[in-house]
Amino acid sequence: MLKTLQEIPAPEIEDELISPQDDVFVFPASFAQQRLWFVDQLAPGLPFYNIPCAVRLSGVLDLKALERSIHEIVKRHEVLRTTFTAQNGLPVQVIAPSLALSLPIDDLRHLPEDERQMETQRRVIEDACRPFDLKRGPLIRVRLLKMAEREHVAVMIMHHIISDGWSMGVLVREMAHLYAAFSSGRPSPLPDLPIQYADFAHWQRQWLQGEVLERQVRYGKNQLGSSLP
Repeated sequence: MLKTLQEIPAPEIEDELISPQDDVFVFPASFAQQRLWFVDQLAPGLPFYNIPCAVRLSGVLDLKALERSIHEIVKRHEVLRTTFTAQNGLPVQVIAPSLALSLPIDDLRHLPEDERQMETQRRVIEDACRPFDLKRGPLIRVRLLKMAEREHVAVMIMHHIISDGWSMGVLVREMAHLYAAFSSGRPSPLPDLPIQYADFAHWQRQWLQGEVLERQVRYGKNQLGSSLP
């Protein structure tokens, strides 16, 4: 059963530290997520906030290790299992306890070599332009393009509401560490995460209110002055 923050006492914030909210599966959205959700309500299905990443993999590919790495990443980061719905007119994060993410494989070896590059680019762009459903999810998808026996392109697309450019770099580095470990028969080398993004969103909502919020609003108004209506 999903729990909401209204069912548990809000934690005290001391020295602006963030504390994880254990066993809570529905969180308020962060202010950044709320903006993106609002845009999607105005114009649903637009792909402008999709974040694509394509990584070329050279050498013998351990497909099972790659799939296991993807599953571990999704298990590790709750935000990758998150969708969004509305409560009282405002978006909330709904975190699924698990997510089975499939890895489709497109075999392009039948194409002439000079056409493979163009077809690879076309499919990456096509996948990047396919919209996400913020309510149904998932908000991440992956695909593997097989260009030759020892040449592959791994594609990952995420909606900006659960990721950004910096986060994509983190995921790629973590995937590399996981793949190296799993393909060698070793366990995950990554330590457990002390907090998740939903913990930050909860802390942000607790912190950015009252005098703190008013101070930020005053600063913004002073910067804008009378230059904008």
